[in-house]
Amino acid sequence: MGGSNPYIKSADIVLPKTKYKIRFEPEDPSAGEAITVEVDPEKIPYHETGLPGSILNIALGSGIDVDHSCGGVCACSTCHVFVKEGLDTCNEATDDELDQLEEARGLTMQSRLSCQTVPNGTQDVRVVIPAWNVNLVKESH
Repeated sequence: MGGSNPYIKSADIVLPKTKYKIRFEPEDPSAGEAITVEVDPEKIPYHETGLPGSILNIALGSGIDVDHSCGGVCACSTCHVFVKEGLDTCNEATDDELDQLEEARGLTMQSRLSCQTVPNGTQDVRVVIPAWNVNLVKESH
């Protein structure tokens, strides 16, 4: 879906110019181990979901499953994550993102929608995926 929603104001983003790393950590240790991804600006977008270069876009393109019911267009709060390090290198949340975050559970000062959060690459980022974000029911193909 590409992370675009014609009914909301587009986020002001700055794409990275140099490589950096995102560490994805499950909040629940039994959900798996942390995975670190080196982000190459030349490969953005990594996936067709979320804003190009967003945490969701990079996660999905790297095989890391983050639930995203609306397809990454800022129309729900299922891709809610905690940006524990590097939050100041990410674009500011839009009013629309903040409105959607109000529907998310377990909000913290580090809460963001991963579909709308784009790091600029000036430092590494650490993301914690909340335990409730794990979709335990998957359709088989």
